[in-house]
Amino acid sequence: MKSIILARVSTEEQKKEGQSIPAQLRRARDYVQMKGLEIKSEYQFDESSTKDKRKKFEKVIDEIRATKEQIALVVECVDRLQRSFKESVLLDEFRKQGKLEIHFIRENLVLNDTANSADLLRWDMGVMFARSYVLQLSDNVKRSITEKIKNKEWCGPAPIGYLNAVNAFGKKTIIIDEKRAPFIRQMFVLYATGQHSIKTVLEAVSKLGLKSHSKAPKPLTTSMVDRILRNPFYYGEMRIKGKLYNHGYKPIIDKSLFDTVQQVKAGRNKSPVKYASKPFLFRGMIKCVECDCAITPELQKGTNYYSCTNHKKVHPKRLYVPEEEIEQQVLAVLDNLKLPDSIVAKITNSVRDLTNYEADFYKLETKRLIAERESLDKMISNLIDMRAQEVMTDELFQPKFKEYKKRQEEILVELNKHDKGDEDYYLTVSAVLSLLQRAGKIFRGSEMEEKRQLLAYLFQNFTLQNKSLQFKLKTPFDTVLSVNISKDYSQWLGDRDSNPNSQDQNLESYH
Repeated sequence: MKSIILARVSTEEQKKEGQSIPAQLRRARDYVQMKGLEIKSEYQFDESSTKDKRKKFEKVIDEIRATKEQIALVVECVDRLQRSFKESVLLDEFRKQGKLEIHFIRENLVLNDTANSADLLRWDMGVMFARSYVLQLSDNVKRSITEKIKNKEWCGPAPIGYLNAVNAFGKKTIIIDEKRAPFIRQMFVLYATGQHSIKTVLEAVSKLGLKSHSKAPKPLTTSMVDRILRNPFYYGEMRIKGKLYNHGYKPIIDKSLFDTVQQVKAGRNKSPVKYASKPFLFRGMIKCVECDCAITPELQKGTNYYSCTNHKKVHPKRLYVPEEEIEQQVLAVLDNLKLPDSIVAKITNSVRDLTNYEADFYKLETKRLIAERESLDKMISNLIDMRAQEVMTDELFQPKFKEYKKRQEEILVELNKHDKGDEDYYLTVSAVLSLLQRAGKIFRGSEMEEKRQLLAYLFQNFTLQNKSLQFKLKTPFDTVLSVNISKDYSQWLGDRDSNPNSQDQNLESYH
């Protein structure tokens, strides 16, 4: 009789316990020779027997189904073949048809179409014990996960930007990867601006040298960047089976930055409107003041014009406004965002003073928190010594130990709140000032898509009334425009009579 040999492991531990595939194959070949069987084929694979889809096992079934003569299936033991009764139905059907003879080497059990009830019961009992083992493993895993969640511990590999480590007490933990964490933060910052896609964020961090933290580091992919930007672990929460739990590790970003990124992603994921290939600067940005319908562009004799769709039939006659006229109104606003040099100097000095104050506060607070953490280290060490010497009972030791460790975790969180706060603030102010001084110049020298991005960054709620463009600038640009037009810089200069520019302008002229 021809035979099929099946060897399987599902875990690394099984390989170490003498159940490795080579060991199973060796014993199966010796068994086949002893029984006088002929080896038709061998199957060896790493595959869990509890998966809903066992693709490699199904290949064995397909071969049994295709054979026209009785064939022997030889396996080490019952749990190498199956750990549930779902396979029993199919295998037993082949057995009853006389197509299959199952040989379990360790159990010394052979099942064919003449097998008695006692042998079949032994098979069922073997499957039941194997299934019981799986269920016990599942219960242990669930208890372990529940305990880790309670202790604010992550139960898997550290996400990129973090590293798995062992603390001073020999316990597994997760620490910041100082090499990669700055890149992770940069990814969130770039995407939060709304001016970058997943692809451009990937290009930016790849140029800086970011790679995965596997044994053989590889370049990141767009899907990896997307998962990073969706992962709440970076601000202090871990997602387990769809639910969020606080973890006790140092965050790389704050939640507000994470939320901003999710808002940007939600906006990008909306189904985009498919436009013709011809680019229009204000396409999809403007609505009609009178009827709230869209202002749409069209090309007429080489010139771009905009007009209301008049979907609600409000206008007796359709008015066409050249794109150039609308663009000139925008440029007038952008040019008027430029602040006088004295104001820029005043703001820069104020930011520097504030940054210095924050730095002093940071140093004092950090010194205090570090001193408290070191004090807790000594208290924990004393506790451990007292427990080891049996001066303190376990009932007294455990609550105090947990109390001190919890406070240490809180200190790490507090230290992180100070980290890079002043730097982010200074960079944000610097970027805004730079944009204010060069907004008009940047717009004039940009390509179509870059112009649209700049408009989206500065403006909101464009509307058109006849040929007059109305708008609302985003904060803080709206304040700058208002002050520039009124020429009242007193609050910024600390002098009610200050007026660096005597030219009189009216805010209403900018709608």
